[in-house]
Amino acid sequence: MARGLRQALSAKISAENLKGIYDSYDVIGDIAIVRLTEKTVNYSLEIAEAIMKIHKNVKTVLAQSGAVHGEFRLRRLKYVAGIEKTVTFHREYGCVFQVDIEKCYFSPRLHYERMRIARQVKDGEIVVNMFAGVGCFSIVIGKHSGVEKIYSIDVNPVAVQYMQSNVSMNGLFGKVISIRGDSKEVIETRLKHVADRVLMPLPEKALDYLPYALLSLKERGGWIHYYDFVHCGKDESPVAKVERKVAERLRDIGARFHFSSGRVVRSTGPNWYQVVLDVAIKPNLKV
Repeated sequence: MARGLRQALSAKISAENLKGIYDSYDVIGDIAIVRLTEKTVNYSLEIAEAIMKIHKNVKTVLAQSGAVHGEFRLRRLKYVAGIEKTVTFHREYGCVFQVDIEKCYFSPRLHYERMRIARQVKDGEIVVNMFAGVGCFSIVIGKHSGVEKIYSIDVNPVAVQYMQSNVSMNGLFGKVISIRGDSKEVIETRLKHVADRVLMPLPEKALDYLPYALLSLKERGGWIHYYDFVHCGKDESPVAKVERKVAERLRDIGARFHFSSGRVVRSTGPNWYQVVLDVAIKPNLKV
């Protein structure tokens, strides 16, 4: 995308300023989100027009300033061009998600992860998604596996409203159960020892919430899909660094476990990475 965007802008923006354009941008449904620098903010309209020319389906371009923020992980967005809106329909793997990208967290860059997890879910499993957002992981799993039930939890009331709508829209009513609340409290009061598999797709809170993921698993054990952010030097392995941190936490809890696999999901900045670990939890946990 970056090469196509820069090529489209080469006649309008100097080579020096072209270097300041971010290497990538998100396309969510018919909305594109770009990051602008001090050098490129004056070319925001030209950048937006180029994106809409490259992506014929894009009707709105918004600019994001800064990282996601707050308890609900929201983006600060500013209208740039096209139709002024923040609500869109995003499609992947035969699923459709309606989302207000100003009021709910959503990342199109996790599409591969959503299907990767769905392919691991066995027939008849019960899944707990501790940080479900508008329901993307839960709905992809519901559509592409033989899962029995998915308890889909989020603390953001707007996200839960969209999740409920998305569950209905994708024909998964009764299979994906939307729950509003803090997953710690929901698991303690409603979902102890019910799950064969637990998803933790919120890197900022995953380590603190790990004991509750264990509490949600059946006493015979199961799987935890753990996501985290990590900063690494040139010679460090992001996966190994996260494994060491998680292993220490699990040993402190008294869990018996092994890491089945780990991978870098994406780079999130210079020397920063998002990592996922697939953790097999063995029976007889001390939770």
